[in-house]
Amino acid sequence: MSNPAVTDPTTPPPGAPAASSPPASYPARPAPERPPVARPSTAPVIVKLTPPFSVRLSQLCWILSFAVGAFAIVYMFVIRETQLPLMADVVRGVAEGRSDETYETAADIIFWSVFGTLVAVLLTQVTLLVSFMSRKPHVRWWQLGTLLLQVIVVLLASEVVAIGERGEPLLPVLAGQCGLVVLALLISALPRAIAWSARRHDVRHGADSPTLGDF
Repeated sequence: MSNPAVTDPTTPPPGAPAASSPPASYPARPAPERPPVARPSTAPVIVKLTPPFSVRLSQLCWILSFAVGAFAIVYMFVIRETQLPLMADVVRGVAEGRSDETYETAADIIFWSVFGTLVAVLLTQVTLLVSFMSRKPHVRWWQLGTLLLQVIVVLLASEVVAIGERGEPLLPVLAGQCGLVVLALLISALPRAIAWSARRHDVRHGADSPTLGDF
């Protein structure tokens, strides 16, 4: 018997349709666009940004004034016993013919009035600084009001309390505190600080809004 003929595997069998030849080349298709990183339609988001340099410098001046004011209050309390007789002599020079107890009582009242006012002004300024950094409206006017009251108290202290050998160093300290407050108010009135306060909130809009990939 003769062996069957060996056929070429690449040759199609008889009666089969001829295979179409592949095209010589395919047309180049453009690459798909990358999805946008940010969505312009994203709702505004309230963010917490670092305040401008003028605001932070004003805050620093306020903090320094608090430190100086606290030192003045403590020093004033320490020299109280020394200052009361001197203060009684000042009162005696204004109104003569009264008993010594009256002068001592008047000196004690004046001392505690000045001392208490300085403490109240300091605490009020601390509270107002917190409100200022929170961008509450009209805070600068209240801070200016505390400065005016502070100046009046310092002038009174210079005539009645800051006298004598131990009382004289108190006046430059109180004046330095007022100077720091003035500087803080002037810096907080710079244009960038005013704009920062007027904005009330830092808002990020549209394309600047964070996406899920930013968290």
